[in-house]
Amino acid sequence: MKATILYLSIFLYSIACFGQSLTGNQLLEKAISYHDPSHRWETFKDSLFITMETPNSANRNSTIHLDLVNEYFYIKATRDTVSTEYTLNKSACSIAFNGNKNPSDEVKKTHKLSCERAKMFKNYYTYLYGLPMKLKDPGTIIDPKIQRKKFNQKDYLVLKATYEKAIGKDTWYFYFDPQSYAMEVYQFFHDEVKNDGEYILLTKEEIIHDIKMPKIRAWYMNKDDKYLGKDILKRSF
Repeated sequence: MKATILYLSIFLYSIACFGQSLTGNQLLEKAISYHDPSHRWETFKDSLFITMETPNSANRNSTIHLDLVNEYFYIKATRDTVSTEYTLNKSACSIAFNGNKNPSDEVKKTHKLSCERAKMFKNYYTYLYGLPMKLKDPGTIIDPKIQRKKFNQKDYLVLKATYEKAIGKDTWYFYFDPQSYAMEVYQFFHDEVKNDGEYILLTKEEIIHDIKMPKIRAWYMNKDDKYLGKDILKRSF
């Protein structure tokens, strides 16, 4: 029994020391090797089906088509009886509302439909479902020193990322399992001193285009742990 405890202690100590010896970029490479072992993200061409559940609101079902090589993005989002569609084909943008491919200016204003919003959706979904690979994008600043933190009673290796001013002002932390390097939590702050922003818990996985993506992303406020909602990734509706 004593020998078992000794071996376990040595094993845990070795994991801790190994985590401390990794640099930020080395941890990122190990995480990418886990999530995208075949390096498929850069040529991603597939579909995502996402249900967003939020308290006191009807679900929103989104069908997304991505073709990164050809710079193509399409999303159709449906909530209740309302559907919006955005298509970005390189620099070309098109909008549809409830099937109407030429909605009036009044409809666009009422429902906040714009090509800027289309770009926002593209950036949002390609960033969050392209993690951790997207952390290699130009303008991302990876802290060379990794941290060890406990979150929800579990120990993690934590990577800090900030961005050049032209890219973004938020500070992000990414929590990786110290043995598998799977990404299980990420967190961002607008102003870390104020403890604002949110944290996102990632559970289960969906393999799409040979990439391990989070099946469920549950969002919470940093300051009071308020539950905001969750996104559920599916192969189809």
